[in-house]
Amino acid sequence: MPVAELRELYQQIILDHNRAPRNFKQPETANREASGNNPICGDRITVYVNVDDNVIEDIGFQGSGCAISRASSSLMTAAVKGKTVQEARELFRTFHDMVTGTEANPDKDRLGKLAVFGGVREFPARVKCASLPWHTLKAALEDSSKAVTTE
Repeated sequence: MPVAELRELYQQIILDHNRAPRNFKQPETANREASGNNPICGDRITVYVNVDDNVIEDIGFQGSGCAISRASSSLMTAAVKGKTVQEARELFRTFHDMVTGTEANPDKDRLGKLAVFGGVREFPARVKCASLPWHTLKAALEDSSKAVTTE
C-alpha cells in the first residue's frame, strides 16, 4: 500500500475513533480507576477497569480531549480488554516505544490498529496526547491514587 493511502487510512481510523469512541463509559463493575490530564492540549481522562483474576474483564474511559487522545483511549480500551494485566503492561511498553521513537521497528502485528499512532513521534506535543490514556491505564492497573499528568 502506498504511503499516501496508508496515511489516509490511519487518519480515517483516528477520526472514526474520535467521533465514535469505543468503551466510552464507566463500567459498573470497575474496581480500579485513575485520572490523567495533559495541560498542554487540555486532555482530561479517567480510565475505569474491572480486573478479575488478573484479567481485564471490562474497561472504559470518560473525559474530553483532542482527536488523538480520544482515539488513543478508544483503541487502547479495545486492545487491552480480555488481556492479562501483564499483557496490557507489555502492550503499553510496545506502544510507548513506538510513539516516542525509541523502537525503530515496532511490532506492528502485536500493535494491530494501534500502529496508526506510529507517525505521532514526529510531533512531540502529540506524543503526550497519544500516551496519556496509556499512562492513566498503567496507574489504574497499579491501583495508584496519584493523578497522571504529562507535565
